[in-house]
Amino acid sequence: MAVTLAIKELRAASFSPFGTVIETAGHPALSINEGNAVRFDRLADIDVQDTEGKPAISIFQARPWPAPIEIKMLERHPLGSQAFFPLTTTPFLVVVADIEMKKVLAFKTNGKQGVSFHRNTWHHPLLALEDGQEFLIVDRVGPGENCEEKPLDPTYVLGDFTI
Repeated sequence: MAVTLAIKELRAASFSPFGTVIETAGHPALSINEGNAVRFDRLADIDVQDTEGKPAISIFQARPWPAPIEIKMLERHPLGSQAFFPLTTTPFLVVVADIEMKKVLAFKTNGKQGVSFHRNTWHHPLLALEDGQEFLIVDRVGPGENCEEKPLDPTYVLGDFTI
């Protein structure tokens, strides 16, 4: 039997136990390049934990999971953080859980937000809402096993959402 997860708006305060919401709102802007650009510094930190790990930037092209979206497993990265940032303004979904996997939460971004999961945070793989949606991914590469998957019992189904 599946449990339905209500989807909440992604907010920095409610997401903070799991990671950082990457967005410019609420962050000071620094004028650079003779006033032709604005810079928002250190919106999220990159954690590669050990000296042999290195931060890497990748681009993922994703498609939506089949509806209804069933959350059957979660993954975590014990050796480093992982960040998802959309390259379009299309919202995407984020599912996270506490360390014991007893509390599972679902969030919807506003299309201008990304997330950076703390190291060891249980989360679902990328949940795009449009076919071909592109994301900039920042995570750790290097030696060691950095992805652990675990099935969920019970399975969760995502509640109503619209783009």
